[in-house]
Amino acid sequence: MQVNTIMAEVVRLPKMSDTMTEGVIVKWNYKVGDSVKSGDILAEVETDKATMDMEVYAKGTILHLALNEGDATPVDSIIAVVGNPGEDFQSLLGSAPAAPAPAAAVVEAAPVATPAAPAAQTATPAPAPVASSNDERLKASPLAKKLAEEKGIDINQIQGSGENGRIVKKDIETFTPAASSKATATVAVASGTESFHEVNVSQMRKTIAARLGESKFSAPHFYLTLEINMDKATQAREQMNTVSDVKISMNDLVIKAAAAALRKNPNINSSWLGTKIRYNHHIHIGVAMAVEDGLLVPVVRFADNKSLSQISSEVKEYGKKAKEKKLQPQDWTGNTFTISNLGMFGIDEFTAIINPPDACILAVGTVKDTVGVVNGEIKPVKTMKVTLSCDHRVVDGAMGAQFLKTLKEFLEEPYRLLV
Repeated sequence: MQVNTIMAEVVRLPKMSDTMTEGVIVKWNYKVGDSVKSGDILAEVETDKATMDMEVYAKGTILHLALNEGDATPVDSIIAVVGNPGEDFQSLLGSAPAAPAPAAAVVEAAPVATPAAPAAQTATPAPAPVASSNDERLKASPLAKKLAEEKGIDINQIQGSGENGRIVKKDIETFTPAASSKATATVAVASGTESFHEVNVSQMRKTIAARLGESKFSAPHFYLTLEINMDKATQAREQMNTVSDVKISMNDLVIKAAAAALRKNPNINSSWLGTKIRYNHHIHIGVAMAVEDGLLVPVVRFADNKSLSQISSEVKEYGKKAKEKKLQPQDWTGNTFTISNLGMFGIDEFTAIINPPDACILAVGTVKDTVGVVNGEIKPVKTMKVTLSCDHRVVDGAMGAQFLKTLKEFLEEPYRLLV
């Protein structure tokens, strides 16, 4: 008896991040008929966090590619088959793959029908005047004439209802001026075409929607806002940038101050785990960064042990990698606290949604010039508002307030960050 042995191997989409549920094939680096070996980069895959290289661990010829570039597929689904040329691999595929999702398209609605202008209606001609060239021949009662004069009515326009067409009081009281014989102006009706376009939701946007939706509706948020005098922090930053090889931003100062404040308020550096609360002894601060497709949160690890120049260099490198979609899973995992800063957009203050598994997130506004009381005198000052979003399952109001008080002390006296 002849036994057909299938040597071909299927290639499945691996789970490339802890939150990944599906991926998008951005680019195939090989085509059907090409030879590959273990370690070759088969494709570039867009995950919920970044675009990553996917290696192949089989050796042979590519017999089948199950997806087109741009197609999405769940984790662990078959994306390719590698084997010997001419080998029958259909039995390995099982059911046929789902049809690719349609590409984004511009959809235009049918033009809104513009109502046709109503046909011009012929005005009902006013009654022929009864009048003649003199009042003696006008058949109208003296009272009707008087009322017409008082009302400013041209009595010659009135059709009498009395005997032999005589105009009486009732005719004056019920008279309605005839419609003007002039052409009625045509009212212009605006017309146009309704349109819109739709795009497929990216893997990153799907994850943002799922994670932050779950956070907002499962974690009971409350918010604490505090205004901080940033005069000394601004001066310290300017002085440090005269000697530092790396330009230190205001956000770098906030990260360093937040890390120091977390060390003094460890209850904020925590996570809700359902049946347990985890109090983290290490301080890993996630820094929210806007990218084209959404939001990424790379992590500055052991932020309390790093200098301002180290923090600045690391954040700048993360920003570059985020824009290029080159962040790796180890770059965005492990945060114990998160900072979101919209100050560079001129936002005074805002509230942020907690980034799981953190118990808190700090929303940072812009540094602006204002007027305040300093040592009993009204002076121009630089201020910044920060808002702490807290998970009430873990953090209470007094705990959050104490953290903000400590943060304020560090930023208003920044030399304390150096000791």
